[in-house]
Amino acid sequence: MSQTCGFVAIVGRPNVGKSTLMNRILGQKISITSRRPQTTRHQVMGIKTVDETQFIYVDTPGMHIMSKDRNKAINRFMNQAATQALRDVDCVVFIIDRTRWTEEDQAVLKRLEHVKAPIILAVNKVDRLGEKGDLLPWLADVGARRDFAAIVPISAKHGTQVDTLEEEVAKHLPESVHFFPEDQITDKSLRFMAAELVREKVMRQLGDELPYQMTVEIEEFRETERVTHISALILVERQGQKVILIGENGDRLKSIGREARLDMERALGTKVMLNLWVKVKRGWSDDERALKSLGYDLD
Repeated sequence: MSQTCGFVAIVGRPNVGKSTLMNRILGQKISITSRRPQTTRHQVMGIKTVDETQFIYVDTPGMHIMSKDRNKAINRFMNQAATQALRDVDCVVFIIDRTRWTEEDQAVLKRLEHVKAPIILAVNKVDRLGEKGDLLPWLADVGARRDFAAIVPISAKHGTQVDTLEEEVAKHLPESVHFFPEDQITDKSLRFMAAELVREKVMRQLGDELPYQMTVEIEEFRETERVTHISALILVERQGQKVILIGENGDRLKSIGREARLDMERALGTKVMLNLWVKVKRGWSDDERALKSLGYDLD
């Protein structure tokens, strides 16, 4: 039996469930998630090998319309990263949220106009639909917007019809040798994943209290036989954000560290000694040189 292997871009506007879908498909956390839009900032590759078929999924930042409050270098980086993921892929999964069609969904569809790869529309969060009877006529309506290769209603959170979506994707993967070993599940390093886990906990705990001018840099990642030592620097743009992040008597930072450490230990299979620090670095999110030094680099 011949092997098949191909790249699959997962795209959509912010907060429609792209990372949740990636994690569901892989059966473990590769992309961080939160209720806040634009949690994903980088292309994150998830690899799934089933017998002779290898899926290489690329989770992307949410494509968003640039506006006055979203016109920084980091916003441009995220849009470029999402657009770049569409180059030379074999299939695209375009995710939308139930029967909601927004201006940003339309903008994503516009960006897909020149994509030659087949596009599968995944209608996510159908488990949260109030009136199930509204779904079929709406699917017919949205299907008229483009000649989609397939339209699949799913719930990424609960796994509903995700297997059907994978079956549709598999139809479009070309014959090819596998690009990765069958036990590899991502192209990202453990160092990268550690930084992302800390950032996830910050976003989940602070919600609206801390804007997006926050990132995480790993200063030390040292593995021994029994313990992994990790030191992470959380960068913010203003002193007030640092105060919020640390919390009274350092309680907020301790809570973030505890949750991140537990996730790291599950991922690494070892004990973790995690040290967190907070530093103010003014204007980093709108400074292309600073972004590149922090790992926001399309090259």
